[in-house]
Amino acid sequence: MPGSMFSGSVTTPKVDVAIDMGNPFLNLTVDGFLKIGTVAATRAAAEDAYHVLRKGNISQHNFAHTLKKICKEGAYWGTVAGVYVGMEYGAERIRGTRDWKNAMMGGAVTGALVSAASNRDKDKIVMDAITGCAVAAAAEFLNYLV
Repeated sequence: MPGSMFSGSVTTPKVDVAIDMGNPFLNLTVDGFLKIGTVAATRAAAEDAYHVLRKGNISQHNFAHTLKKICKEGAYWGTVAGVYVGMEYGAERIRGTRDWKNAMMGGAVTGALVSAASNRDKDKIVMDAITGCAVAAAAEFLNYLV
């Protein structure tokens, strides 16, 4: 029986943005904002490009809407990433150690802040803090495995 085999490797490109704000906290926060903001903007652009291709037409109104969505998504997710990176770095500096607990605290504070900015329900804010904590801690544990 004929068979085939596929072998290869995939490597991720490493992008380093060197912006010196004169403070490591600000450097990391701006770096996180730019990297994740770019990813979110690219995702929004790809999503809207798919919708344009599916419909088969583009208008000036649709283009303006797409551009606004790209900027809004990039700014929102970039801000969330900047807050998370800043909180994690702050926890690291205060505790004097670098471990998964910093990610957990950064995720909890970020989840609570993002939730508090968008709603007033205390239970929702607590649940979003727990979610941010869990996601950040899980991501950190996965990084340790690799």
